[in-house]
Amino acid sequence: MKSPLITAEQLITKPDNDVVVFDCRFSLADTQMGEQQYQQDHISGALYLHLDNDLSSTKAEHGGRHPLPSPEAFEALMRSCGVSETTHVVAYDDQRFAFASRLWWLMRYFGHDNVSILDGGYSAWKAAGGAIESSITHRSGQGNFVSKTHTDWVLGYENIKEQLNSERRTLIDSREAPRYQGLEEPIDPVAGHIPGAVNYPWQEVTGTDGKALSPANLQHRWADLPQDKELVIYCGSGVTACVNLLSLAIIGVENAKLYAGSWSDWCSYPSSPIKKL
Repeated sequence: MKSPLITAEQLITKPDNDVVVFDCRFSLADTQMGEQQYQQDHISGALYLHLDNDLSSTKAEHGGRHPLPSPEAFEALMRSCGVSETTHVVAYDDQRFAFASRLWWLMRYFGHDNVSILDGGYSAWKAAGGAIESSITHRSGQGNFVSKTHTDWVLGYENIKEQLNSERRTLIDSREAPRYQGLEEPIDPVAGHIPGAVNYPWQEVTGTDGKALSPANLQHRWADLPQDKELVIYCGSGVTACVNLLSLAIIGVENAKLYAGSWSDWCSYPSSPIKKL
């Protein structure tokens, strides 16, 4: 099985032909910070993608803080960035895959499997002596990317609510433990978690260096999960849940699904049951 990760050393030595690198740095607390960091310096030739403007659609009353982009919008975006069927897409951030994994998952969700995440992010690239620049790389508009959506990879509110007590499903909350426990909620209006969900914080996928744990350590992390149940992953808004989806893919678990609206969608319905510890 091909790893979804690429090391800085591998990317440095990879031929430039038909490779598109995306800088996905972002901050939920300061939505302009990532783009400002990109303008300061970035991997040479990398294009910047903004979580709110590029990797999400417009927020509504329900559906969560970061609704998935439509197939048409994502196709147009990728074409504008020069992505075609054979293009190797590489995503990076500097936040332990928090935002690069969203692009990694979206690429695959829309039918493009030739995508990698830079292990260790921008810090690993600089430590390896990779080329950086401050000049802005403009979108070429020369791609022929076609969206082929895996609609069965995503679940919505009604499905989650109807199957809440199902013994055939394991619901995984990817947020930090205090948010899962309902002790604090710095982003959404309601604290707690979906009843029955178990907590696997997304930050546990990486070490302090921002690189993914070894496959053996990730196997150990997920060892308690029943093998015969459907896995559904959620977080606050369908972004950092993708880090857990990435970690599962690293160990060969490819059938886990995403509750795209996640907690921000769930708590937008007054009738939703909520659990606190």
